[in-house]
Amino acid sequence: MLYYTYMLKSISAGYKKTYVGYTNNLELRLNKHNSNNGAKATKGYKWILIYSKKFRDKKEAMSFEYKLKNNKNLRKELLKKSL
Repeated sequence: MLYYTYMLKSISAGYKKTYVGYTNNLELRLNKHNSNNGAKATKGYKWILIYSKKFRDKKEAMSFEYKLKNNKNLRKELLKKSL
């Protein structure tokens, strides 16, 4: 099974938020975030996928998720590329 680490950008008016997570189904996970059934931090906002990276196992995806969540410079760089 494949896993993905992903980054979302809020498209709700007046908000500049990003969110990083991991999943084995990107489409389903994005739909959950946009229907307020995703992570607590994503509720009340609308999101678009701006980055994803594929991994062969869950451990690798979780490890990269942790690195991306804690690397503000990389997140800013990915955000700029999405504009």
